[in-house]
Amino acid sequence: MDPVIIVGAGPVGLTLALALARQEVPCVVLDEGPGKEEPRPARTVVLPEDTVALLERLTGTPLAQGGLHWAGWRSIRRKQVTREIMFDAAGPAPLHIAQHVLTGALRAALAREPRVKIAVDSRLDAIEQERAGVTAHTRGPAGTWWRGSWLVGCDGPRSTVRKLQDIRFPGRTAVERHAVAALRTELPWSEEALLHRSPPWRTAGPSAGEITGRPLPDGVWRLDWLLPPGKDLITPELLVNRIRETLTGWNEGSAPSYELLDTGVHTVHHRLARRWRVGRVLLAGDAAHLLGALGTQGLDEGLRDADNLAWKLALAWHHGGHEALLDSYQEERRGAVAARLRAADQALPLVRGGGGLRGYVPGSTRSHDTLLTDGHLGRGTLGAPGAYADSSLTPLPLDGETEVGTAPGAQVSDVRVTAEDGAFVRLRDRLGRGTLLVVLVAPGTGVWERRHWVTAGIMPRLAAAVTALPHRAELLVAESYPGAGAHTVLLVRPDGHLVTALGGVRPADLYAAAEAALGRSVPPGQDGDAATDDAVSDASAPSGSPAASD
Repeated sequence: MDPVIIVGAGPVGLTLALALARQEVPCVVLDEGPGKEEPRPARTVVLPEDTVALLERLTGTPLAQGGLHWAGWRSIRRKQVTREIMFDAAGPAPLHIAQHVLTGALRAALAREPRVKIAVDSRLDAIEQERAGVTAHTRGPAGTWWRGSWLVGCDGPRSTVRKLQDIRFPGRTAVERHAVAALRTELPWSEEALLHRSPPWRTAGPSAGEITGRPLPDGVWRLDWLLPPGKDLITPELLVNRIRETLTGWNEGSAPSYELLDTGVHTVHHRLARRWRVGRVLLAGDAAHLLGALGTQGLDEGLRDADNLAWKLALAWHHGGHEALLDSYQEERRGAVAARLRAADQALPLVRGGGGLRGYVPGSTRSHDTLLTDGHLGRGTLGAPGAYADSSLTPLPLDGETEVGTAPGAQVSDVRVTAEDGAFVRLRDRLGRGTLLVVLVAPGTGVWERRHWVTAGIMPRLAAAVTALPHRAELLVAESYPGAGAHTVLLVRPDGHLVTALGGVRPADLYAAAEAALGRSVPPGQDGDAATDDAVSDASAPSGSPAASD
C-alpha cells in the first residue's frame, strides 16, 4: 500500500511520522523548508509528563538533556507570594524545552527510521483524492507528484491542506499578545518558574502588569510580558527597558548582568477548524486548532492529536476499512480541544477584566491565581488533558464493569507492570505499538517470579480471553492500580486511554469492549457470550501470550 503523506515537518508532523513508523506504516514528510530549524531560544514549549513520555518513547532520547524539569512554581502578586509548588512533593514537573531542540531530537530519530522519507524544499500546491488514495503535488527545485494512502496536514496555522480542502477556520484573533525575551542571567529562583502579577514597579494597568519567568538549561530564562490590547509596536528600546526594570525589581533594586539571546512578540489566536477529516485527508496540530491563552500550550494538544491518530491510521493502513475508527479522531480530539477553548474563553474576561469570579460562574470559588496556575502547569479545566468519556468508541454498559481511579476515556496511571518476559516495566512503555493492553491487577505478583503465578488461578483463563480478542493485545500484570481491587481487569487503548475496567475475568465483556474500542461491535443477533466463549475454548496459545487474531 502507498505511504501516508504528512505535510509539514514541525514537531506534530515529525511525531506523527515516528508514531506511524513504529507501527510499520511508511510515511513521506513534505517539508517546505531546508530540513533544519533555525535556533530560536525564545520559542519554547512546556510539556506535561505524559507528553514527554510519548516523545521519549518515540525518539529514544531523554528530553531532559535538552530541556529543564522545573524544581517548582510560584505565583506572586505585587510583593506577596500567593502560591508555591515544589514538584517533588506535588507531582511530576513539566519539561520546558526550546522548540528547535525538540524538533532536532525528532529529526535525529527519523534519520534512523527507514520507513520515513523527508522531502525537503517541497511546498504543497495541489491535492487530488480518489477512492483508493490521494495524490499531492509539490513545487520546488523538482516539482513532484506524490502518491499516498492518506494525507495529514500538519502544516501550521496557515495550512495549505486546510485551504485546499475548503475547511473553515473560525475563531478569535489576538486574544493575547506577549513580548518575549530569552536571556542568560541569574535570578533569585534557581530552576523555579514564576508568574508575577501586578509587580510594584508597574502601574500602567492589569494587562501591562503580568510577567512570566520560565527557566531553561544553562542559566537561560524565557521572560514573557503580557501586553495591553492593541497593535502597538514593540520597539527594541521598549523591550530592553522591560528587561532592565524586571531584573531590577526581582533583584531588589540591583540589576544583574544578562546576555540577551533572542526576542519576539507572541500573539495568541483561538481558532478551531470545522472539520478535521475530508475523506482521506486529515488535519492535526495548528492546522486544526489554535490556542494558548492563560499559559496553555497549543503544541501539547497537537502532539496528542498525533498520538490519537497514529494507532487508528495504522490499523486502517494494515487492515483497510475502519471508517468509524478514523471518524472518531475528529470526534475525540476536536471535542477535547473545543472544551479547552471554551474554558479559556470563559476565563479570559474574569482574569484579564478583573471581574469577580462568583459574579460570572455561579458557585465557583476558584481564584484568578488558580486559573492561571492550571493553565501554565497543565492542570484543571484550562490545562488538563482531555478525556474521551463520550466517544463513540466507548463500549455500551457491561455487566462486569467496575469503577477504578481512572474514568473510562481518561489516561491510565503509569503503574509498574510485569511484561510477558517477566521484566518489570512502566505501563506507558508498552503504549504506541498498535496493540491493546489488558492489565490484570494481582496483589503479590511483584514479589514472586512470573513463572510461579503465570499458570495459576485465573491467569490461564484470562490469557485465553486475551488471545481471542479481535485485535492483537498484550497481557500485563500490575501489583496495584489506583482505586482497583484484586483481580480487576483493565482494557487500555494503544494511546493509553482506558476503555473499561472489569471486575474479574469476563471474556464476553472484554471482547465486546475491544470491539467497541476498534469502532466495531458484535453484529445484531450475534450472541456475544457464545461467540467469545467458543473462541476462548478453542484458544491454544500458552498462558500469558499476547497472540492476536485480526
